[in-house]
This record gives sequence, structure tokens and C-alpha cells, in this order.
Amino acid sequence: MTAPAPHRYSTRDIPVPGGSLRVGVWDPIDVVRGEVLAVHGVTSSHRVWAHTVAHLRGIRIVAPDLRGRGRSTAGQPAGLDRHADDLALVLAATMRRAPVVVGHSMGGFVSVVLAHRHPELVDSLLLVDGGLPLRAPEGLSAEETVAAILGPTAERLRMRFDDEAAYLRFWRAHPAFGGPWTPELEDYFRYDLVDSGDGSLRPATSEAVTIEDTVDLTMGSALPVALEALRHPTRMLTVPRGLRDEEPGLYPPDHLSAVLAGRPTISHRHVAGFNHYTIVLTPEGGAVVAEETLAALRLRGLTGG
Repeated sequence: MTAPAPHRYSTRDIPVPGGSLRVGVWDPIDVVRGEVLAVHGVTSSHRVWAHTVAHLRGIRIVAPDLRGRGRSTAGQPAGLDRHADDLALVLAATMRRAPVVVGHSMGGFVSVVLAHRHPELVDSLLLVDGGLPLRAPEGLSAEETVAAILGPTAERLRMRFDDEAAYLRFWRAHPAFGGPWTPELEDYFRYDLVDSGDGSLRPATSEAVTIEDTVDLTMGSALPVALEALRHPTRMLTVPRGLRDEEPGLYPPDHLSAVLAGRPTISHRHVAGFNHYTIVLTPEGGAVVAEETLAALRLRGLTGG
């Protein structure tokens, strides 16, 4: 991958229970003015942050592929507690402590649980369209819950593709991506493919891990316990459109008002003009997330820029 200037991009594999996590690191080529841990979404990878990194001059970004995703070899058992403990190991190996943890989608939920389980490792949180309870239907099986929350996003994990071109055509036709097609976006999709073992390619994300994680974040105890104890300064960004560019997005206004009520440590910004993907997978969305990241670092007194 070509690193967006002014960073030098590299990867390393960090041992965790059951395998390792592939971790992307963007090191500034000039003076380091701050550090950020960035946590991707449920079927994503660390490459999702390329557009954000491009706007974070002088900031060192550490971003793992969570277990069951990307090039990480660790799989089940998963769940929010396990991911949070994995991130603690990533921090121990890379920066010891995260002034700001930025989490998109499921990464927001993992970030909240990280702050609860390892409060000494985190100063503040930036949650990007995730991290607070979703409006999940009741009385469904694990598979039905995943389908209700993720829909075609989960179905994609069972698909097979003849080559990279076929996978890129799939995404070009996706309703969430009607705007310009950037090199960073294409790199992100190419990285998502691995050999299926039968001559075709498949998405790297494990369906079994996705099911386990989605059930845990909607019906498990880790998130409500962590939110009840949350004392870290937290900023949440939400967008008006969802995974297929539909309205409302993951957080309808009435539901969002209810989950924010009584949580004084969480400030909120509604970012118009984006869907769940484009808030991170476009240059404009990356600029918004970078702006908020820099603001969080300045509040911690950790960057002068």
C-alpha cells in the first residue's frame, strides 16, 4: 500500500490469545505530535483509515485488524471483552497508552469496552456511528439478529468472487458508493479478499466471528456494563444514512436521544451528507473524522497543530 504523505506505513503482527493481529502503523515522517488507536468496524479492516490518516499530519496512528478480520490469524472466541483485551495487548506493544481511541461502527463498541476494562490505557474516545446501543429487534435467533442489523453486509461474507475485478464490480454497484472512486477505496476493497481454497476469492472477515460479535454488542452484557461505568470524555458522530445509504441510519433521532439521555460524558455531533460507510471511506468523511480526532488530542493537550 502506498502511504498517504506525510506518513510512513508499515505492518506488524502482534501475538494475542489464539493467534496474532495484523496491525497497520502510520508513522509521521516529521515530528510526532500525538498518537491515536483506530478501531475498524464489524466486517472491515485497518485499511479503512487511509482517508483519515491523510489529514493527520504529525499524528501516529496504530490500527489493528480485529480478530477474524483482515490478515489477523486469531479467530474465535471473540466478543467485545476479547477484542478489548486484544487492544490492550496492541497498546502494550505499540504506544502503551492511547490519548484518543477512534472507533468506527463495531469499533466504537469495542472502544467503549476497552475504556471500561482497561481505563488506565485510554484518555478519551471518538465514536464514529457506533458505540451506543442499537435499536435491535427482540426475540430473534443469533443469525436473525445479524441479518436484521447487518442485512446484505452479512450475506456478502458467504459470497465467492472469480477475481479482484469481480469484487470491485460488486462494490461499484453498492448503493452506499455513488460518489467518486478513490485509490484508497479500491485498495481497501482489494485488501479484503483472501483465497477461499477452491480457486475463488472470498471476503477475509469470518462469518462466525461476525455473528458472535453482533450478538454480543446487541444482546450481551459487556456494552451496558461498560456504558454504565463510562467516565472517559467521549465524542460521538452520527450520520443520517445507513449501510445501504438508507434513511434513517443506525441511530434514528428518537432512539439516539434516548440513549444519550443521562450520559453527560458523551457529546454528540450529527454529520449531514454521509452514510455509514462514506463517513470514513471518502476523502470528505476522512477529513471530518480527522478534524474531530485533532480536536480530541488538543483537549488532552497533546498536539499544538
